[in-house]
Amino acid sequence: MGMKFYSLGAAEEVTGSKHVLELDGAAYLVDCGAFQGSRAEADRKNRTLGIEPDRIEAAILTHGHLDHCGTLPLLAKNGYRGNIYATPATRDIASLIMMDSARIQARDAMYLRSQARKKGEKFDWEPLYTEKDAIQATGQVLGVSYNRPMYIGDGVNLEFYDAGHILGSAMAFITVKKDGRETRILCTGDLGRRGKPIIRDPTIPPAPDYIVLESTYGNRLHGTKDDAVAKLAKLALRCVEQKGKIIIPSFAIERTQELVYYFHLLVDDGVIPEIPIYVDSPMATNATTIFQVHPECYDEEIKEAFVKHHKNPFGFNSLNFTTSVDESKALNEHKGPLIIISADGMCEAGRIQHHLIHNITDPRTTVLLVGYMAEHTLGRRIRDRETDLKIHGQWFKRRAEVEEINAFSAHADYAEALQWLKALDTSRLKTIFLVHGERDAQQGFKKHLAEHGFSRVEIVRYGRTYDLA
Repeated sequence: MGMKFYSLGAAEEVTGSKHVLELDGAAYLVDCGAFQGSRAEADRKNRTLGIEPDRIEAAILTHGHLDHCGTLPLLAKNGYRGNIYATPATRDIASLIMMDSARIQARDAMYLRSQARKKGEKFDWEPLYTEKDAIQATGQVLGVSYNRPMYIGDGVNLEFYDAGHILGSAMAFITVKKDGRETRILCTGDLGRRGKPIIRDPTIPPAPDYIVLESTYGNRLHGTKDDAVAKLAKLALRCVEQKGKIIIPSFAIERTQELVYYFHLLVDDGVIPEIPIYVDSPMATNATTIFQVHPECYDEEIKEAFVKHHKNPFGFNSLNFTTSVDESKALNEHKGPLIIISADGMCEAGRIQHHLIHNITDPRTTVLLVGYMAEHTLGRRIRDRETDLKIHGQWFKRRAEVEEINAFSAHADYAEALQWLKALDTSRLKTIFLVHGERDAQQGFKKHLAEHGFSRVEIVRYGRTYDLA
């Protein structure tokens, strides 16, 4: 039996996850994500899948973030008609994400075409895929609940375990039985954290032979939840005192709902007054609805809020969801205090850019960063406190304060990942393959793992194939 592993995305970098397990020539694709970074680099990388669709026996989707599902429509467009396995919640979230991506690309093409026409220039850029392609991909997703083993190929069994990252996120536990041998490969997707609100903690799967492990925060530690909530309260009170605004770039899935949940608690407990809070993201609004229809993913605290106390942790009096472009534009005229939560989380697209344009030069504004910012993104430049920022082709002088709360991250830091690894039965473990991390983070993580007894660690590189003995 010939068994190989290699990566076509998220090797020595974050975003664009795309990994392949090859068995006797048949390929099993784990995630098919979009690379996020500078527009030109992202477009170049995302147009190349790196594998012929007719070689793929089955596709597996660990969760619905764009950098894990964002090029599935391109896969469908190029002729893949096989199953895409995911949890039911992931299917719903990925459908939302893929459709939104198709619409953004269509709008971008229309805008760029009109700009080129005004300048008398030739324009030949086309979107990666259309809404039709996104619908095709969604139709191929087969919902598989947690802990429900399913054969996805000859002698190949898939079982999902809760990854605790976002709603519906899963680790893919793949068991291969051929020629009297059994090999177990655990692909973590994005590994979550213990004690997060709304969703359950990451589970502990059976003993694997190989682990494909994310390493986003391989050299960083998160703050505590209590410290994060205290800082959130402090910033909200400062916002009230200054009659300013807090602009929060946030991913529409999980992070927005978590922030709403914490603001709800702070208001409910009388720690902060009611401040107008606007979730200005149609996708976040729709995603919140998806959260409400998937209680099978909730932790006990949220179940108790819904079932026992009949409270909705995703909505309260001072919370508003915008439903139109006009409502979004009207926020520019609102006086503070005001909190705006808007996508995209890395500030590369969406309504968040317009809110930054109108508020980044105001010293009463606080830009609050609550998630990972990939290299070469506007979010990373804001995180690095750059003074001059280019948004929509215009330069702006940043006078707004920049604050970070990394405890809201949905990714395990290196100590949390190590704690999870130590809880695993590692009696069969041969190798840990590190993916989805920048080089310095992976080097730091590998060293940290070695210090704690995990010596067989490989940092996965593009162009290299790893034999699974």
